[in-house]
Amino acid sequence: MKKIFIATALMAVVYLNADAQSIGTIKLQNTIPVSATDSKATIIAKAAHVVPTPNQLSALKNEFIAFIHFGPNTFTRMEWGSGKEDPKVFDLKELHTDQWCQSMKAAGMKMVIITVKHHDGFVLWQSRYTTHGIMSTGFENGKGDILKELSASCKKYGLKLGIYLSPADLFQIESPTGLYGNLSKVTKRSIPRQVSGRPFANKTKFEFEVDDYNEYFLNQLFEVLTEYGQVDEVWFDGATPKTKGGQQYNYASWKKLIHTLAPKAVIFGKEDIRWCGNEAGATRNTEWNVIPYIQNPNTANNFADLTEASLGSRDDLYKGKYLHYQQAETNTSIREGWFYRDDEKQKVRSTDDVFDIYERAVGGNSTFLLNIPPNREGKFSPEDVKVLTEVGKRINETYGKNLFTGAKGPAQVLDKSLNTYLLLAKPEKSIEITTGKPVTINRIVLQEAITSHGERVEQHTLEAWIDGKWQEIASTTNIGYKRILRFPEVTASKFRLKVLSSRASPAIATIEAHYYHTKPSQLQFDRDVNGLLTISPKTHEFGWNPHGQNATENLGKGVEIYYTTDGTEPTAASKKYTGPVSITKGEIKAIAIAHKDKGSIATETFGLIKKDWKLLTVSSETDKNKGAMAFDAKKQTYWLSEANDSRLQIAIDLGAAHNLSAFVYTPPKSFLDGMMEKGIIQISNDGKNWEIVESFEFGNLINDPTARTHYFKKAVTARYVQVQATTIAGNKKALAIAELDFLEK
Repeated sequence: MKKIFIATALMAVVYLNADAQSIGTIKLQNTIPVSATDSKATIIAKAAHVVPTPNQLSALKNEFIAFIHFGPNTFTRMEWGSGKEDPKVFDLKELHTDQWCQSMKAAGMKMVIITVKHHDGFVLWQSRYTTHGIMSTGFENGKGDILKELSASCKKYGLKLGIYLSPADLFQIESPTGLYGNLSKVTKRSIPRQVSGRPFANKTKFEFEVDDYNEYFLNQLFEVLTEYGQVDEVWFDGATPKTKGGQQYNYASWKKLIHTLAPKAVIFGKEDIRWCGNEAGATRNTEWNVIPYIQNPNTANNFADLTEASLGSRDDLYKGKYLHYQQAETNTSIREGWFYRDDEKQKVRSTDDVFDIYERAVGGNSTFLLNIPPNREGKFSPEDVKVLTEVGKRINETYGKNLFTGAKGPAQVLDKSLNTYLLLAKPEKSIEITTGKPVTINRIVLQEAITSHGERVEQHTLEAWIDGKWQEIASTTNIGYKRILRFPEVTASKFRLKVLSSRASPAIATIEAHYYHTKPSQLQFDRDVNGLLTISPKTHEFGWNPHGQNATENLGKGVEIYYTTDGTEPTAASKKYTGPVSITKGEIKAIAIAHKDKGSIATETFGLIKKDWKLLTVSSETDKNKGAMAFDAKKQTYWLSEANDSRLQIAIDLGAAHNLSAFVYTPPKSFLDGMMEKGIIQISNDGKNWEIVESFEFGNLINDPTARTHYFKKAVTARYVQVQATTIAGNKKALAIAELDFLEK
C-alpha cells in the first residue's frame, strides 16, 4: 500500500501522456480554449483537465429525475398546441401533486422538472404578465397555481424542483397583441416590471437592453425563480414550431438573471446540460461529457443540438476551439407521447424498459430524465405508478447493497466517496480487489474523480480470478461520472479492473459490486419466409420513438432458452437454443431459465413456409401498406385496404396445393382500427373459380388484439386461398392484416 501512495503522489505532479512542458501549466477548468498551435497531444491533455462545475456535479448526482408535461394538450389530446386554445379547455377539477411526488420518490427520482409554459404559451402559475393561463380557467375559480402546489409537495417529499419555460410561445405569436416578433425596438428595460397590487418580496432589480418579448420572458423567469422556492434546473427547449418577425432570444440576459436568482441551478439546452440527441431513451455506447465547441460556450447566445455518435471522441476534440464540460440528459417519456391522451391506446413502457434505460443512461455517464404526464384527473395513472414503483424497487434491490463492502483493496476506491481516488501510474494501470469469501455478481459500478482529474479513461476491462486464471467478464470504453458494467453472473473472490487506455493518468474514485436478480423472460417466436425461426425475449409493445434496444434481452444476460418440437414441455434437459433454427411446420414450445428460475412456456404452431407465396389479387391497398405485407412474415408490417373498399378481399397463391386444416389471422399491433371480426374463406384450384369453404368469426378483438386461429370443420386441399372480411371490429371501414398463416394437416 505504501508503494501505491508514493505512485499517487508522483503522478499528481507528473503527466505521462503528453509533453510535460505544455501540460504543466494546464489548470482544471470548466472550459479550456484550444490554440491553433496546440498539438494533438496537448489538446488531449487539455481535455483531461476539463471538469464539471459544482452545479453540474450536483445535477449528475441526481441521476434519475422526472419530467411533467401538463397543460391544455392534456385535455385536447394534442402533442403541440396552437396557441389559439381557449384557456377554459384546461378543465382541471382536482390536482394531486402529493401523489406525483410519492410516486417519483418511490421510483428513486431526486428532482422533478415541470413544464410551467409549453410552446402554446399557456402558463401554470399566477403570472402578472399574461391572462393566457391557469388564471383564466375554472380551476379553483381561477386562483389555482400548479407550480405553487408542486413546490410545496416537493418540499414535503424531499425532491428538488426544476422549471421548463418554453422560449417558443405560440400565443404570443398568434395573439393580435402578442409580443413575440412584434418588431419592437431594443431599449433599456427594468426587470421585473412592476404590476400594481402584486409587489415582489424579492427586491433584486435588473437593467437589460432587450425587446418586448425578451422583457416578457425575463419577467416570467423572475416570477418562477423568486416565488416558488429553490430551483435547481432551468430547462430551455430548442423547438420552434413557428417563428415571426425574426424574433431573437437574448440568452445572455436570461443567463445573468438565472445565475443571480437561482445560483444553484443548471441550465439545460445551453452551456450546462445538453440534449442527448433523441427522445427515445437511446444512449451512446461512449458518452463523453468533455466536448468541443467552435465558439466560446460561456459567451454564446445560441447552442445547436449535438447529436453525433462520435461526440467527444479524440477526432472530434481536434476540431474544437474550446473544450467544455457539458453533460447529457437522456430524456424520454413513460407513455407514447409527452402529454397524457388516454389509458387505453396510449401504451406505457414496461418496467424492464425503464430499468434498462436507467442502467444505460445513469450507467453511461448521463442523467435519466423520464416524463410522466398527469391525466385529466390531475393524477399519475395507475399503470404509470405501478411501473415507477417497480423500477424503484429494482434499483434499490440491485444497487442498495454493495457486495465489495469489507473487501480488501485500495481504500480510496472502496470508501464510496468521489472525494478520494487512486491515481493509476503507468504501466500498472490496474486495481485488484479481494473479498473474504466468493461473491456472485453481475453488475460493477465505476466512477472517476471527475472534479479533480476530469474524464480520462478511454478503454477498460474487468476480470475475475476463475479456475486459477484471470478471465475477462466485461470490457467497454469510458467511465466518467459513472459506468455500470452488466454481464452474466460470475462467482469469484478476486476481481481486477484494468485501464487499457486513457487521456492521462486515470483517477478511479469508486468501485462497487452488485447483483441484479435476473428474471426469466417471456419469449417470442419470429420465423422468416424461408422458415428460419428465432426465439428471443418478448419485446414490450411500445410504438413511440423506438430506441432500438431489447430491454428484456439486455437485462437477461445469463438466461438460457430451451425448446422442443415434439409437443413435450421443455426443460433444462431439452435442446438448448443457440441461434436460428429451421422449422418447416408444427408446434414449438420454449422456456427461458435463469439459473433455477423458470419462465412461462411459450407455444406457437407454425403453418406453411411463405417463401413461394404470391399475391394474386387484392381489393385495394394504400401506398405504404401493400397487399403482400399480409404474408411477408413480418408482424410489424401490415396490409391496409382503402376505407371505401366494399370488398375487403385478398387472394394468395400458396405456390403448390396443400391440405389445409386452419388459418391464422394476426391483426397489426400498431393499427387497431381495421381488425377482421367476421368473414368468409374461399379456395380455388385455378385462381379464378372460387368455392366458399366456410365463414369465421373472431370475438373480443378490441380488448384482446392478438392472433386468432380458425380451424376448418373439414380439411381442404387448395393452392389458391381467398379471405374476405364481412365485418370490421368497432364498425370500422378498412381492413388491416399483419399476417395470414395457413396450417397444414
